[in-house]
This record gives sequence, structure tokens and C-alpha cells, in this order.
Amino acid sequence: MPELPEVETICRGLNQATLDREMLGGDVLLNSTIARSISATDFLTQLKGKSIARWYRRGKYLLAELSQFPEGEREKGKGGEFRDQTPSSSPLPSSLLLPSKAGWLGVHLRMTGQLLWVNQSEPLQKHARVRLFFEGNQELRFVDQRTFGQMWYVPAETEVSSTVIGLKLLGPEPFSDEFTTEYLARKLHRRARPIKTALLDQSLIAGLGNIYADETLFLSGVMPTTLCADLTAEQIGRIHTAIIQVLQKAIASGGTTFSNFLNVQGVNGNYGGVAWVYNRAGQPCRTCSTTIERIKLAGRSTHFCPACQQ
Repeated sequence: MPELPEVETICRGLNQATLDREMLGGDVLLNSTIARSISATDFLTQLKGKSIARWYRRGKYLLAELSQFPEGEREKGKGGEFRDQTPSSSPLPSSLLLPSKAGWLGVHLRMTGQLLWVNQSEPLQKHARVRLFFEGNQELRFVDQRTFGQMWYVPAETEVSSTVIGLKLLGPEPFSDEFTTEYLARKLHRRARPIKTALLDQSLIAGLGNIYADETLFLSGVMPTTLCADLTAEQIGRIHTAIIQVLQKAIASGGTTFSNFLNVQGVNGNYGGVAWVYNRAGQPCRTCSTTIERIKLAGRSTHFCPACQQ
């Protein structure tokens, strides 16, 4: 499943490629991809004639603020080329959860979703679910093998989280002022569950997932099975620091290469080649050469170094 760095990478790519282009229509190939709040036909009708002003990320969600495409721009072919200057994609500010004059487009990739920016002549992938057609014969294509991904249209003057309900359940962003060591300590205090399981809780931290939880715990030197209630203040401080470091490095690497992640241009990320422990069971630790081990924890594969993590 794409995690925060992968979704952030996609967000930045979408901000480079898709802004200020008129949406001319589309095709919904799997009706269940469109959230039940609107029919597939109405979804396409509402998007037609609009453009994307800006993409944002909130946890693992992608949200595009829409604008009404100016009539006078239709003849000018506005939008044309892939942008060199990328708007800085930041987590969705709480103020922008408020109604927009032209509505919002929401996307959750779930386990296997991909958003690809392609020419309309590009052969259709087997698992293509939604196609959005833009001027210049370009297309934003939603591909999803497992079919768990979803798209939403949030009507004008409607609060985003009233339609994309999952937004209400998210904890703070890891790079936000709210996510402090004190916050983390308060949330973990007296919790009788393993720290690895806690880090996967989206109501605790938005966007962190299995890959980067493993990496975080390696860098902080903490065993994934350690109960939250048993963590020392020093360990919690190291975990907080490691979360930020791991996510920053992964974003700089364009995310992790795994079976289903591609950026909007169809390219894999580079973080997987430098991962400390994730997906490296049976290989030597990059720090001490001890063999990396893998266990199941709350149904999730968990990787760690038994020597470096205590």
C-alpha cells in the first residue's frame, strides 16, 4: 500500500503535470471506484469543464482543489507542458477542509491504486478503472488491481470531510507543529500494545505505514514488539526523531519500489534499495551484519535487527 512518501511523490507529480488544464470528460470503467455519494455519470458531469487549481495530501489521501475553467482560456491551450516549477505540495491545511467554490476531487489509492498521467493514445492497462480526459489529448488514469481504491467528487460549498469521511479519523501529520515528542508520549502512555502496531494507527499519526514503521523502529533502536507502556521517554524521543528522518529520506528518494507503486509518469521510487530492514529478511544488517529477521505482528510482516534493536 502506498504510504505517505509515495502519496507525497504522486502529489508533487500531479502538481507538475495536471494544473490549469480543462477537463473535457472521462470514462468510468468500474462504477464501484466512485464513492457512493454520487453516481459515475454525475461524477464525470460535475468534473467536466473544471480544472485543477492545486493538489494536496492528507495522510494517504489525495485532494485536488477544483476551479471553474475560464471561458476565455479555452482557445489558448492553457496548461500544455510538464512544469519545471512544482508548487510545494504540503498537507491539506485545516482551513481548506472548508467548502470550495468549484468543489474538490478526492482519491484514496488503498492497496494497489495508481494515478498515471498519460497520452490518451496509451494502451489501456488491464486494471484501468477511471479515465479523466484533459485538453491536449492528455489523461489522468486511475489503475487499481485490487479495486479497493476510491474517488470522490465533493460538491461546491460542501465541507470536504463530510464527503470523504476518512479524513475525520486522521491524526496529525508527521511534519506538523502538532506532532511533537510530548504528543507522542501522551498518546502512547499506558497503551498495552506493541509500538509497531501503534505506529500503524492512522488516528495516531497520519500516513505512516508498514514499511516506514519498520524503518523508524530500526533507526530508533527499539524492538517492534516492545509495549507502548514500557517505552522510556528517551526511546519515545528517538522514535519521534526517526519518523521525521525516515519519511524525509523516503520522499527525497521518490518513495519505495514495491509491486504496485509508480509515480504519475510510471516510474518506481528509489528508497527500497537503501532500506535498513524492510523486505530484507535473511540479509545482513547494514550496521552490524546480524541477519535481519521477519515476524508477523498484528497480521503484518515486521522486519528488525535483533542486535541493533532492543
